[in-house]
Order: sequence, then structure tokens, then C-alpha cells
Amino acid sequence: MPAARPTLRCLREDLHLPLPPARIRLETVKHPLLAKVGEQFADPDTPHERIRSIDDAVLFKAKVQRWRGAIWCDEPESEVPVWLVAAGIREDGSGDDFYTALHTRAQAARQRYNAEHDKPLTTDTHCADLLPNTDDADRYRIEAATRFALRLDATIRDLVHGSLHDGHEHAADLAGFRLGVIIRADDGHETYAAIRITGPVPQNLTSTILLLIPGCDPTAWFPEYALPERDLLPAEQIWSNLMDPKAAARLLDQEP
Repeated sequence: MPAARPTLRCLREDLHLPLPPARIRLETVKHPLLAKVGEQFADPDTPHERIRSIDDAVLFKAKVQRWRGAIWCDEPESEVPVWLVAAGIREDGSGDDFYTALHTRAQAARQRYNAEHDKPLTTDTHCADLLPNTDDADRYRIEAATRFALRLDATIRDLVHGSLHDGHEHAADLAGFRLGVIIRADDGHETYAAIRITGPVPQNLTSTILLLIPGCDPTAWFPEYALPERDLLPAEQIWSNLMDPKAAARLLDQEP
């Protein structure tokens, strides 16, 4: 099971941690409570202690050192099945004050909800504001997009570097498609670049790939109907351009 992920509210307000850059997954944030939750929920067969005072959602307890937490579990097949939704520090002389405060907070939230809605809640507590929301979903998608962009950039540079060295096509499988790169210098001292994309990709991703090819004018890509050795295959697109020879020389000198 993946590591526990804190909600944005919990990260900022309860753990008092800054929001890291999008390249860092919130599951990897260093904190003793998050580490404990990850261990506690690693085995799906391990029993967990429920917070009984919360009756509108199933929340579980997590304890490490003086830290206390409330855990909410989504469906096992969801992208993030385990969330840390609230956290606090046990004060000296009080064994369970965090959970008492959590119950008081949830009761107050229920009272506010009932005051603002015609149909009152029948539960004793209301924890909807603690659970993951659209901001949390957006952050998860931004992280995923950032990881893909970084991987795509690194993959393209590796493929370009490899093809510059031997003149052959170098290819890699990415999410749902295959990317191939051919870089060749001809007798006229021009450096030919061809990009092969096999599989369904949105137009904006094709544009992004072409923009990431180093040493090429991003406005000069031209669609082709064949590679030097063969014709276009089904579900395949090919784009060609000329690479700046000086840029090609610099790329050859770089480590792969």
C-alpha cells in the first residue's frame, strides 16, 4: 500500500510544514507521524483503532512520540488510499486530548452545518471539511504532471544523446505511447532530426515533445510520412527538423 498522504490543510495547519515544490510528492514529506502512518497501514490485514467519538466518517488513530493523528482511508484501488486528515501534539498530563479536541471541532462543524441548512445532520459530528477536497485532487494531478514532464525531458535528452553518438534510432516507452529519436549528420554538414511518436497522444503533448528537443527551432518542425528506412506505421506520427550543428556538438560532449 502506498505511503500516507497529508491533506493540504493538515500539512499547513496541523503539521506546520511548508508546501513543497510540485516535484516532491506529499507522501514523501519527512515527518514522524507520516512515517508512522505509512508503517501502520503498510499491511492491509493489520487491525486499526477507530476514533469512536467521530460518527459521520470512519477515522483511525495514529500515535508516535507526542504526535497524534486521524487517518481516513479511501477505496483500496484509489490513487491515494490512505490520508492523514488531522494531527496534533499530546500535551503533558493529558493522554488523549487531541482526540477530545477533534471531537469538539467536529461537533462545532455539525452545529454550523445545521444552522446553515434546512435539512439537519443526524450524526453527532461533521468531518467533511477535514477530508481530501478538490484542492488536494488538484495538487495530486499537478505532482503527477510534473513527474511526467521531468521524466519526459530526461528521456528525450537520453534518446537524443544516444542517437547523436551512433546515428541510429533510440526509443523509449512512456505512458501510453512510444517515443523514438533519430539524429544524423549528412555530407553537407546538416544535422537531421526525426521524432517518432507511436500511440495516441493529445496534440499539446506532441507540441511539448517537439519543444523539448534541444538544438532545434521549435517553429520549424515538419510532418513526415516516412523515416529514412521505412514508411509510416499505423498510429504513428513523424516530425523532422534540422538541428543546429553547434548545439549537436555540445550535446555530444555532455555525459548521457
